[in-house]
Amino acid sequence: MSSEDELIRLAQTGDTDAFCLLAEAYERRIYSLAFHYCRERQDAEDLSQEVWLKAYAALRRFRYESTFYTWLRKITINCFLNHRRARSSHWRKEILDTAALDGHEIQSEAGASLLESTLQNRLVVEKVMQALADVTPQQRLIFLLKHQEGMTYAEISKELGCSLGTVKKSVSRTVAKLREKLGVEEEPANYMASAASGILG
Repeated sequence: MSSEDELIRLAQTGDTDAFCLLAEAYERRIYSLAFHYCRERQDAEDLSQEVWLKAYAALRRFRYESTFYTWLRKITINCFLNHRRARSSHWRKEILDTAALDGHEIQSEAGASLLESTLQNRLVVEKVMQALADVTPQQRLIFLLKHQEGMTYAEISKELGCSLGTVKKSVSRTVAKLREKLGVEEEPANYMASAASGILG
């Protein structure tokens, strides 16, 4: 079976089958990040598709200076930021739409498919999802990059073009929201793995 580098080289020559194999390796991870960021199944699908279209168009410029996934994640983050800027221009309309729908967006089919089988875990996941819905898109993105992607504060700061202090403060506020929703007093590292990993993994 071809290695990832071989698949990249083939895809760079226009081999769409090779690109599809690359996409298959990471499509679930990209979709998961998109869904937890934007909170809507359709938006997550649209964002994921945009990521892959941009990746395909830019693939010839991939220079092996990082891993393929690190390069792909950078494209993903840029798509998220563009998505946030586009949506901000329709902020007032979204507030009205959200009110009209009585908040049903929070409980999406994709979110429901991630629930564990026990009642206790379902309740925990629901609280975590709600907590992430309550923070700003930037706070949610920073939190996901830190706890789902395992990026350092410095890496996130560089990718998003904001200060290290802003990143740390954002993560702290989101963790505080999670602790409030989950009703826990433990240190973040202790409960994050056991409670949040079920939906962020």
